[in-house]
Amino acid sequence: MPATTLWISLTTDYGLSDGFVAACHGVIARIAPAARVIDVTHLVPPADVRRGAAVLAQTLPYLPVGVHVAVVDPGVGTARRGVALDTPGGLLVGPDNGLLPEAAHALGGVLTAVELTNPSWLASRVSHTFHGRDVFAPVAARLALGAPLAEAGPAFDPAGLVRLPEPVVTTDGDGITAEVLTVDHFGNVQLAATADLLERLPATVRLTANGDAGREARRGRTFGDAPPGGLVVFADSAGRIAVAVNGGRAVDLLAVTAGDSVRMSAAGG
Repeated sequence: MPATTLWISLTTDYGLSDGFVAACHGVIARIAPAARVIDVTHLVPPADVRRGAAVLAQTLPYLPVGVHVAVVDPGVGTARRGVALDTPGGLLVGPDNGLLPEAAHALGGVLTAVELTNPSWLASRVSHTFHGRDVFAPVAARLALGAPLAEAGPAFDPAGLVRLPEPVVTTDGDGITAEVLTVDHFGNVQLAATADLLERLPATVRLTANGDAGREARRGRTFGDAPPGGLVVFADSAGRIAVAVNGGRAVDLLAVTAGDSVRMSAAGG
């Protein structure tokens, strides 16, 4: 990335009812007052690292090249590392708990990984439970000002990064079974299956989840390809197979949550 860039993004599970996000903004503003901060979201479900990872990977490629801070960190204060990753599409800063690698891949892959150990880059007193404010925000601000990544701490082999388990996707002659990756604000259910697998499905699809009797859905391109209240299986904007309801919430009809499996097969199969 360029030697100096003043774009910083923030993605957290901090919510909006407390002062946590403002504190991070304040730390950045004190160190790099000219930095422009993009708040991606602070409503990742608490401690939901997989949801945070999906948001990052699907959003960061559309942001300006900069420094991207992500904090969904149920292991804060434990032996888990704080890290910064250099990629062709920008720098990532956050905990080494599986949150960052998918986004790093989306930005071109990890070129260099460092552990954040330089005390002069951190707050003078680091809280055991608020590394977003005391570790990740000050590091991001210094990197945005062009400080060398190597000064943040020692490099390590990116192969040693913690990674989340690969989501389950299986195909056979009768259909596709895919793990639920995320559920968005509208109740649309995003599956781990990639959009190219959509061609394997017939025009009318039977969706089965959690042992239920199954529901019929249309294979389509957009929500309006199903009748009002009907289910549609489509390729979403992130290149995954997703399930939606025209005018409703698919998550309520399917009664699924992240990590559940959905079976897609021919109606009557």
